[in-house]
Amino acid sequence: MMDANTKRNEAKRKPWLVAAWPGMGNVGAIAAGYLVAKLGMRPIAELTSVDHFDVGGVNVTGGLIAPSRLPRNVFYEWKNPGGGRDLVVFMGETQPAAGGYGFAHAMLEKAAELGVERIVTFASMASSVHPSKPARVVGAATGETTAADLREAGVDLLGDGQIGGLNGVLVGVGAARGLPGMVLMGEIPFFAAGVPNPKAARAVLSVFAVLAGVEIDLSELDGHAKKMEHAIGRLLDRLREEQAQRGEEAEGMSLPDDPAEFRTDDQTPEAQEPAPSGMDPATVNRIELLFQEARRERATAARLKKELDDLGVFDQYEDRFLDLFRR
Repeated sequence: MMDANTKRNEAKRKPWLVAAWPGMGNVGAIAAGYLVAKLGMRPIAELTSVDHFDVGGVNVTGGLIAPSRLPRNVFYEWKNPGGGRDLVVFMGETQPAAGGYGFAHAMLEKAAELGVERIVTFASMASSVHPSKPARVVGAATGETTAADLREAGVDLLGDGQIGGLNGVLVGVGAARGLPGMVLMGEIPFFAAGVPNPKAARAVLSVFAVLAGVEIDLSELDGHAKKMEHAIGRLLDRLREEQAQRGEEAEGMSLPDDPAEFRTDDQTPEAQEPAPSGMDPATVNRIELLFQEARRERATAARLKKELDDLGVFDQYEDRFLDLFRR
């Protein structure tokens, strides 16, 4: 028979399910992907997507058509070596165009098999925040207990509104099944909703680490966040210039204040002149293909950004990257 301490330890080890999909700022996908990579999580299951997805086209590279495949939806698992909270992360390549309610139930059937006791989804919230300002984390919960946890972690609660897509639907379906849950939304500038935002992803992960009692080294995200903060600031500069030339407001929404007020000396455009990359022709060609794909499908921009970061050449391609998101 287990004593009280053993029972408490067993309860503490019950995993939380984290779920994320690509979306505005790619906040959820960046945060969940970082969690999987940094904790060395291993794939344990894949949710069959044939009943919830279809293929709307094929990719062509150099005139050759790539084989068609359905989007992947993978569960990853991490056993806490310190005996604390275990985690399960679900990453989907895209959300189903239809049948999201049934897809959410299928996800939670698997989560039940894994003994999950709480659902957390990562998402974003667009606002008029200036790109140089800290990213807030706004949350919503399925009950007073989880709402109290959010308040204790310093999270602003969403007042009235709606959370679109599976980020909200999954948590709502969980509540109907008696499984508590919450949504953590990183704040991003509305004018840069299509640009990957690692700063907001970092903010979401920092809050999640507190809530779950899990240590996560976020230092690798800091460099990406700083670089993209500057890039989004430059995008804001361009949008303001275009708006001034047109002499009109962008869809009735005021852009944030002039970023020159917040820019530090090492963030001036002069400090970001492109340098020779020294890349081989094959690498240059691969990047060009990614740019072409990103122009057709914005979701590819996150993969392009990662490739440029890994090669250390984002500064050289920064202007072209930002051009993908110009109005």
